Amino acid sequence: MSYRLIILFLILTSCAQNYTNSEKNKPFVSKGFAYIYNDEDFENKVIKKKLDNSSFQIAHNKLRMGSLIKIINIKTNDSIILKNNKKIEYPEFYKILITKPVADKLNLEISSPIVEVIELKKNKSFVAKKTKIFKEEERIHNNAPVETVTIDNISTNNNIKKKITKDKFYIIIAEFYSKNSAVLLKKRITQELTNFKSKKLYVKSGKSNKTTLLSGPYSSINLMKNDYIQLKKFGFEELDISINE
Repeated sequence: MSYRLIILFLILTSCAQNYTNSEKNKPFVSKGFAYIYNDEDFENKVIKKKLDNSSFQIAHNKLRMGSLIKIINIKTNDSIILKNNKKIEYPEFYKILITKPVADKLNLEISSPIVEVIELKKNKSFVAKKTKIFKEEERIHNNAPVETVTIDNISTNNNIKKKITKDKFYIIIAEFYSKNSAVLLKKRITQELTNFKSKKLYVKSGKSNKTTLLSGPYSSINLMKNDYIQLKKFGFEELDISINE
């Protein structure tokens, strides 16, 4: 094991996000962007398996098929619970693969589909009940009549301007109980990742005496991707994304 990895390991042993043996069986929880499926990505082999983009389908690259997954739109709190249809590899920057109907149901913004992914572990009766709801919901969605709706503009004041607040995204690198550990990790990343802009890294104190090391802000997904991939290669297995910290 290299010196860098030894130091990183020692730092992360004090990290509040690390799992103990008793926590290994906890459900999977992660925050980040959903990958909205399209057939072109399958044809171009970006996605290895095909989904039915006319129905409610999801795929995860870690959770087993049949796993019950709750997806929450972090911006609006809209949510849906679905079974994992397939285990598919997709670009590791994303947290889950979903079809367009799922994105529409969650009212996700195509440009920034930020979600929270939660694995649900419930008893068999709960699973059976939810499965029935999924099937009924999908049938309603697929058979719903298409209507043309005309909306008249009754506003006579065209000078009203809406204030648009642009979202800012952050990479949550790690949480600590010790501020010194966060500062030490920040210093280590700055020294080792020479192409990483150190000005993006900052330490934030939060609730429950936890200190978070963040990178950001980023105004778009594309601006975030490169830094995210660099941090993953540095040795972080799971990185969450937050919005408007």
